[in-house]
Amino acid sequence: MGKIIAVANQKGGVGKTTTTVNLGAALAYLKKNVLIVDFDPQGNATQGVGAYNSNIKKTSYDLLFSDTQPSEIVKKLTRPPLSIIPATIDLAGADLEMVEYKVGRETLLKQKLDMIKDDYDYILIDCPPSLGLLNTNAFTAADSVLIPVQCEYYALEGLTQLLSTIRLIQRLFNRKLIIEGVLLTMFDARTNLSLEVQQEVRKYFKESTYKTYIPRSVKLSEAPSRGQSIFEYDVKSVGATAYAALAKEIIESNE
Repeated sequence: MGKIIAVANQKGGVGKTTTTVNLGAALAYLKKNVLIVDFDPQGNATQGVGAYNSNIKKTSYDLLFSDTQPSEIVKKLTRPPLSIIPATIDLAGADLEMVEYKVGRETLLKQKLDMIKDDYDYILIDCPPSLGLLNTNAFTAADSVLIPVQCEYYALEGLTQLLSTIRLIQRLFNRKLIIEGVLLTMFDARTNLSLEVQQEVRKYFKESTYKTYIPRSVKLSEAPSRGQSIFEYDVKSVGATAYAALAKEIIESNE
């Protein structure tokens, strides 16, 4: 039975896509069967694994709104050795389209992913930086939510809203939804600010905060422009080491 993890935070620029791509790659290189669902209209995860091209026929938009089988939309990659359901800007109007559905609009993604859940060890959903119906679909389909938190001022700002959304989804659509973990990103051990944010997050989320944190890294920022995960771009970098450690921590916690 696969595990579906939504990677979410409605704040932009906190490392959601970076985490989805590189955690997915790390799990795949650790011999796990991984599917990334790019659920952000910007399609950055699709670009980040080198899967974007002008010939993309079927995307996560079709996953939601067409009768196409999920297996027909999945693209298999070799480097990194994972699969992806790509996204394009077509997804941008999905929230408005879903509003017109009288019933079942919150479970569109769940219905499709349930068909292929057993084919994978991990399915990672890269959520958009918002709390609309796309995220509602992702949370309803997911077993858990991984929350990246940037080590900056106002790091916890907005998390209250995210947590109340998660509680609402638990109450209405997905009683089994849990927080997979909280991940500190863009951590700079040389600054008091990063250390203070780390203390604050660990105090607030306690054991839910991963031991692994993701350091601020130029290599992590550069890799997406090459359409590569950090493991293809620079496997010896601190970013690759950190995401490999995170993958191991997640595997251990799920065994």
